[in-house]
Amino acid sequence: MSAATYTFDAALWWWKPDSSWVFLTVPPEHADEILELTGDSPRGFGAVRVEVRIGATTWRTSVFPDDKRGSYVLPVKKGVRAAEGLEVGSLATVHLAVLPTGG
Repeated sequence: MSAATYTFDAALWWWKPDSSWVFLTVPPEHADEILELTGDSPRGFGAVRVEVRIGATTWRTSVFPDDKRGSYVLPVKKGVRAAEGLEVGSLATVHLAVLPTGG
């Protein structure tokens, strides 16, 4: 499978008000295509491995299905937020590439 890539803008949000976990939501139209490409992921929690770039920061992580939002959610770690000057509520331009299985 060749890497599927997506570029989109999304706002950062807290997982829970008292949590340190910050996420953004992949647009549903991209989520539908990611699900078609990857099927039922054999990884835990339906995770799909991705490479992400926000600003000058690139990292590998996973997106996770979230039934409540009808899409995948992407964790954005503190180091990325600090490096890119992002806070909860900030709009980020995200470049996301789905990695091949085992990537």
